[in-house]
Amino acid sequence: MESTQGPQPPRVASLSLPGRLVVAVTVGAVTVGALYHLAMVFLHVAPSNTLSQEHAKAVSDYIYPEFEQNWKLFAPDPLQQNIHVQARAEVRKPDGSTEVTGWVDMTAIDITAMRHNPIPSHTEQNELRRAWSFYTDSHNDQEQATAGDRSTMSSTYLLRILQERFGPKLNGGDVFGIQARSATTPVPQPSWIANPAPAATQYRVLPWWKVTAASSAGSSSDAPSDAPSSSSFSSSSGPPAGSSSTATPSGQENAS
Repeated sequence: MESTQGPQPPRVASLSLPGRLVVAVTVGAVTVGALYHLAMVFLHVAPSNTLSQEHAKAVSDYIYPEFEQNWKLFAPDPLQQNIHVQARAEVRKPDGSTEVTGWVDMTAIDITAMRHNPIPSHTEQNELRRAWSFYTDSHNDQEQATAGDRSTMSSTYLLRILQERFGPKLNGGDVFGIQARSATTPVPQPSWIANPAPAATQYRVLPWWKVTAASSAGSSSDAPSDAPSSSSFSSSSGPPAGSSSTATPSGQENAS
């Protein structure tokens, strides 16, 4: 008598004991990692409490810089200005003469490196921008410190970033002075606005910083690969306090 049962479903091969152990350990590690991440983010964004204060350093070390929470997109008063950080260097030649380079738009250089790059580096996106914000948050408009040791730290941090980008040697001489400034331009208003205000650029010029052996201790001996080459800098006749000339697309300002 023939069986009336249909075809039997194929048997699913079961994992071996070592395979099951690997899967269990992997699932456990992913679960623990996800819970740890959620806990750290929660402590970071939650109102200050005893637990977040007790583990503040561990939370900050985990969150910054990769998981920083930034809500400017949803702010009631979003940024309406483009801020470019520019810098120039004072160079001492072997014969004792000195020259001052033209203003170099460091922000434009970062933007050029990010444009058409699907995965731009965190340095290109945030290093210089955050350094400038750190400085302006700890200094008033007269460049006077307002945050004690944090003001000194912000100045040193900004100087070292610019110093690494210029490199220790430039145009056949040694870099011994650096000056920074910001160029702030309002975002153009929509075309349908009647009588839009002109988008005039305003400058905030910082004092000259002398590059010393102490300030160069954290800098590399050679300019980094993404720093402008020496040929990108032209000399100017002197260090005027606040030139208002416009920057060329290459990031190098026309020297008068």
